Amino acid sequence: MFNLLENESSPYLQQHKTNPINWYPWGEEALNKAKEEHKSIFLSIGHSTSYWCQVMNLESFQSEKIAELLNERFIAIKVDRDERPDIEKYYQKVYKLMNRREGASPLSIFLTENLEPYYAAAYIAPHSLKEEFGFEELLRSASKKYITEYETLVEKGQEVLENINPKEQSIEATRLTLDITKTIAIHADNLVDKTYGGFGTAPKFPHASTLALLFDTYELNKDEALLNLTLLSLDGMAKGGFYDHVDGGFHRYSTDEKWFIPNFEKTTYDNAQLIQNYLRAFELTGDFYYRNIAFKSIDFMLSKMSTQINNSTLFYSTSDAKSDKVDGKYFTFSYNEVLEKLQENNYSLLDITKICTTLNITKDGDFNGENIIRMDEPKSLNLNNYPEVIKLLEEIRSTKTYPFIDKKIITSWNAMMISALFMAGKFDKKYQNIAINSLDTLLENLYINHTLYHSTVEGKAPKNKAFLEDYAYLGETLITAYQSTLDSSYLDMATDFANSVIEQFYKYGKWSFSTSEFDIEDNVYDTTYPSAVSTALSLLMSVSTFVDETYKKFVFNTLEINSYNLMRQPLSSPKLTQVTLRYLKDDIIFKTNLKE
Repeated sequence: MFNLLENESSPYLQQHKTNPINWYPWGEEALNKAKEEHKSIFLSIGHSTSYWCQVMNLESFQSEKIAELLNERFIAIKVDRDERPDIEKYYQKVYKLMNRREGASPLSIFLTENLEPYYAAAYIAPHSLKEEFGFEELLRSASKKYITEYETLVEKGQEVLENINPKEQSIEATRLTLDITKTIAIHADNLVDKTYGGFGTAPKFPHASTLALLFDTYELNKDEALLNLTLLSLDGMAKGGFYDHVDGGFHRYSTDEKWFIPNFEKTTYDNAQLIQNYLRAFELTGDFYYRNIAFKSIDFMLSKMSTQINNSTLFYSTSDAKSDKVDGKYFTFSYNEVLEKLQENNYSLLDITKICTTLNITKDGDFNGENIIRMDEPKSLNLNNYPEVIKLLEEIRSTKTYPFIDKKIITSWNAMMISALFMAGKFDKKYQNIAINSLDTLLENLYINHTLYHSTVEGKAPKNKAFLEDYAYLGETLITAYQSTLDSSYLDMATDFANSVIEQFYKYGKWSFSTSEFDIEDNVYDTTYPSAVSTALSLLMSVSTFVDETYKKFVFNTLEINSYNLMRQPLSSPKLTQVTLRYLKDDIIFKTNLKE
């Protein structure tokens, strides 16, 4: 038995280095071995803080019986989706084509030795459930079919691959106008949860890019109703437990519609986006409540989710929901431990009752007998000793183990967080200084000899070249740095990145996500964060403003291709719609200047 993950830098791959499975990282060695031995490939794509990835690891990847089957009959390959998002996007497309629905983590893909996919699943239970094969049965069935029905599997796989990047389709273009703002307002009014804020029902994600679009639209049309809908969502999220009142920062999503019970995972990209939204709310309303939430969330990222390299801050990717193998253990409080801590610090029974009522702390708890700190009306908090109480809750937490942190440093996610710091720097200069130092250190560590890389782990050399999202997000951050400091070197580098995205990823109005062997057209839809295409267009808009209007033609070509959907469903691609508003506003200003 051997396992080739031992020398991999990815924290996710390191979690699997002691599995009894002969895992390979993605690469020529594994792919060549599959061909040499005429074996099927089992490809498992996941990430370190995914609940179902962890479950499948415990149930199946540590099983000697399953390992024996995989080792004997397959070439098993492990991929960290955050380290290789190109592979993950490609096989998510495969999964969707084969199953007619979106996939999740982990992705479990069965391939021929020549990479034709013939079966795609997500989490697979170790044993059969109802009509679904368990993993052991599936491995036996797949290995048998690979021998007896090989040609059929190849044919099926080739059919899927032909549809990964669909052939040219007719483009139904329509005229882009600022009437789009009316559609945005109508759709927002229909989609926002008028009771708790946010969009949809449980599970409830923050949809930060949609909120950013609503702010942009309000600034154009001054529709107070639209502003109020946006603030309603931010207010709902900030009540807790989706927002962490003790450490600061936001969790991954809420498992209920009220934002009460979160998935306790925290990510850099969620917090970066939400910090910017709360700072926008402060800019537009002057309400320091929003600024304070943003600042506390930044301070959380600096204290728990960062590392110091050359006396500068770079940010880790994610933190887990579990500590000591218990979901939410670090983040929740028992009634008795809070009671004891308050009594130790000489709080009266009356004060303790008021504190527990305000923070929704009860004997029965609201999460497995424990309590998640939340408030019914945090904006009008009637608790004079609130800062001292939070300090005591921090002391309780300090006795607990903080969840596992995936210490990958991802270029695009760091760029998002550094942009948030520059934005905060408008209100507190210390954050601008941190932003400048972080940006310079990010470039020093991930832009090497004029080559940009996607990610690294501290102390390790980066190996995967950057994707469209890395150039786009870092380019945008360089524009922000230029606007904040007026240092023209940032603008020069942003222009270089704009040239790079056009040269490497652009073709006739469409964009590739990667220049790797996984050539897949990137889409314009925002998922957990804004699409790489839309962010690249935002960069080109900025460079056209500051450097040369010629860059705007690449923006127009992409907007034209997507114009039909944009005018009818603007909230389906929030970042692209933001770019559209910028383009239309610039066009109006240009025509006005011509008339004058």
